[in-house]
Amino acid sequence: MKPHARFTVDGVGSGLIPLSVFPAIDAALNATSAVLLTLGYVCIRRRSVAAHKVCMLSAFTTSTLFLICYLWYHAHHGVTHFQKQGMVRTAYFILLGSHTVLAGAIVPLVLVTLYRALQRTFDRHRRIARWTLPLWLYVSVTGVVVYWMLYHR
Repeated sequence: MKPHARFTVDGVGSGLIPLSVFPAIDAALNATSAVLLTLGYVCIRRRSVAAHKVCMLSAFTTSTLFLICYLWYHAHHGVTHFQKQGMVRTAYFILLGSHTVLAGAIVPLVLVTLYRALQRTFDRHRRIARWTLPLWLYVSVTGVVVYWMLYHR
């Protein structure tokens, strides 16, 4: 029986997950988070509180896994530069800028929103969730778009 494989920096050889696969994993986790957020919103609008809770906790877990994978990848790979020129480059950097700023802002918003739900202070939870949900959804969707623009030339 082979010993458990380790992560590798070069993405070659005995690594369990090659480093080169991480951007696609990140995009898949962002897309999954966006779907779960949308389903969670639909559930709460239909007053299905238990299903809403499952969706939102799953979105939180998925986004947390994304953040871990994202940090791992960039700690070992560094920066990937956008190669295209012209208007698409301008559009990319505008999208990346808004994505990056909101990605930084979304972490405390999600944590406060989740905390208020777990504390069962639903009036306060609803007030912040009205801001958190669209911003979190934007960050998740634009994460997929940024990936597509950067890695699918």
